[in-house]
Parts: sequence; structure tokens; C-alpha cells
Amino acid sequence: MTDTTVAPEAEPKKRSFLRIFLRWGLPFVFIAVAFAFIIVIFTREPPRPPRMTVEAPALLVQVLTVERESVRFTVTSQGIVEPRIQTTIVSDVTGHIADVSPLLESGGFFKKGDILARIDPRNYETALKRAEADLAKARTKVQTETALASQALENWQSLNSLSEGQESPSDLTLRKPQLAEVLAEMDLTKASLQKAEDDLDRTIIRAPYDGMIVEKLADLGQFVNTGTQIANAISIELAEVRLPLSMRDFQYLDLEHLSRDRTVPVKLKADVGTSEPASWNATIVRSEGIINPTSRVVYVVAQVEKPYEVNETNSQPLLIGTFVTAEITGREAGEIITLPRHAIYDGNTAWVVNEEDQIFPIELEIVRSDRNVAYISGGIESGDKVCITPMDQPIPGTKVRYSE
Repeated sequence: MTDTTVAPEAEPKKRSFLRIFLRWGLPFVFIAVAFAFIIVIFTREPPRPPRMTVEAPALLVQVLTVERESVRFTVTSQGIVEPRIQTTIVSDVTGHIADVSPLLESGGFFKKGDILARIDPRNYETALKRAEADLAKARTKVQTETALASQALENWQSLNSLSEGQESPSDLTLRKPQLAEVLAEMDLTKASLQKAEDDLDRTIIRAPYDGMIVEKLADLGQFVNTGTQIANAISIELAEVRLPLSMRDFQYLDLEHLSRDRTVPVKLKADVGTSEPASWNATIVRSEGIINPTSRVVYVVAQVEKPYEVNETNSQPLLIGTFVTAEITGREAGEIITLPRHAIYDGNTAWVVNEEDQIFPIELEIVRSDRNVAYISGGIESGDKVCITPMDQPIPGTKVRYSE
């Protein structure tokens, strides 16, 4: 049997070698391995992914297939509804207000001839009786003077028959001046009677037209003089809207032969708190014919009949003071194409989709454009598909998908 026991002096040498290797050799080994790993990584050709052809995604847009059609221009303007007639009702006589109608209130509606107020009539009734008595006296004087004139004529004829002379009687002999005087006095008393009757009638303040009270200025028991303001009223038979038009828009309206029997239709619209704007029919009845030196616009006047009346055409009353938008019917434009205003780029460019579903720009011949619509006479034809989706810096040839 062999003895494998290590000599005691060999164990310390083995441990000393291991300690030296771990302290100095092992770091060099790690550095060498890392350096070799780096060389392998940088010298090895990286794997290449398979090449794939990817098409650019098509841009989703909305297009409009345009068609030529007969178009009539429409001019848009804005204005405020005002009364056609506005009146300050005043007293024609002096006295205390003895009675006030319930119609005489702010916002009260009245018909022509309705009694709005009464002035105390007693003084005017007395004046009327005095005028009637004066007229009766004047008539008595006329009758008396007529009888005296007839008697004077008979007397002259009797005296003239006794003499041989054939002289004509004088006016004074026949009492013609006296008769003329009493006749003039009677005419004067008739005029006084007529004035007394008119003054008594004026104690009743009547409505001059169908209208509405805007402001009440006098009330029961108040003493008023001739000319004292009783109320401010407006007519509800007609309302007017002054509409400013630029000279550029003015040329699209047929106003050369505008007269009372030839008017221009207008559609008035206003937001009255309903789901859709209310509308009213109106007509342009005149042009003021002067260019405003400040704003450089021309005003035309639209009229609305019976603005407070609700009927099949007017679903809402058109209140005085309402701010309205007016769409005025203009001239015939002929066969042209209309495009939304936002589909026009750089003033006169539109983007059209071709048969390969690519977009490309075209220049348009624009007759007129307003806030919403552009009227095109050339550049595109019926059947062309125009992109109406707003695009930021579109590129010719871009592939698109579209819906109409």
C-alpha cells in the first residue's frame, strides 16, 4: 500500500502560489477575455433584417364632385331693425288728463283710432256753447238786416215812383254795407264754432296708426299744455333695416331700376334663442344713393311688413332693435361652379383628386368669393373631385383615400 500523504513543507508553497495567482494573474485573465470578446463583437458582421417595401399610408380626405349649375348671387349684410314711423304723441289742448287708456303703457299695442287718453273737456264744452250762442245771434242779425234791406228797397221804389227821376239807389240806401257786415260776423262765428268743436274733439287723444307705445311720458291727473308730450309710439305696419354694402358687393345687386313696384327679395335671419335662427321675408325698397365718406359703403333699406305678426312665413315676431343678418338676392351669375371658401388655397388654388387617387393643384378663375362660398368660372370642370378637407402644406402626388 502506497502512502499519498503530502509533505508538510509542500502545503505552504501551494497556498502561496494560489494567492499570487488570484492577486495578479486573475485580473489579467479577465482583461484578456474582455478584450477578446470586444474584438469578436466589433469584427463580426451584424445580422441584416429582411428588406420590405412599405407603401406610404393614404391620406383620408373628403372630396366634392363639382357640377356647373345656374347660380344667382347672394349678398350678405347686417343691420338693426328700426320702425318705419316713430312719433311723439302730444296734447293739442290745455288741461288736466282726466282719463288714461290701458293701452297707454310701454309695450302696449293699439289700433288706428283707439282712444289713448282724455283731457278734461269742461272748458271746451263751455266754449262750444258760447260759440253756438254767438252763431245764433249772428244769424238773427243777418235775418234782421236782410229784412231791413228789403224794406229799404221797397221804400226807395215807392219814393221813386212819385218823382219823375230814374236815379239808381245807392248801396247805403239799400243797407248793403250793413248786410255785408252781419254776414261777415256770421262767418266769423261759424269759424269760432268750428274751432270750439275741434278743440273739444282734441281733448280725446287718439292713436294715429296701428302701433305700439315705446315710452309713456304723462299720466292721469297731470296738467298738460298744448304741445306737452304724452308718449312715444312706433308704427308696427312697417319696419326697416339699413344694410351697408361695399361697392364691390353693390355691383352684384340689380338695383338700377329699383322702385316701389319693383323690389329685391331679402331673407332676414336672427338668433332668438331657438334651435335654429328665425327668419323673415323682406324687400329692398330703396337705396340711399350716397357713399358714406367714413366707411365707404352704400346703404340700402329693406322693409318688413307687419313685423310683429306671426303667420305661416314668420314664425317669430321681429322685434324692433333686433340685430339681423340679411341675405340679399342678387344678379344671375350663369352656369358656374361653387366651392366652399375653405377649399381655396393661396387665393385661387384648389387640390383635385385624379384617377390614381393622387392630389394635384390647379389654378381657378374666381368670379366672386364671400365668407362661405367661392364662385368659379374656369379651371375645373363638371365631374372633377375637389378636396375640401383642410390640409397643412399638401404635396402634389400624395395618395389619398376619400369619401364624398
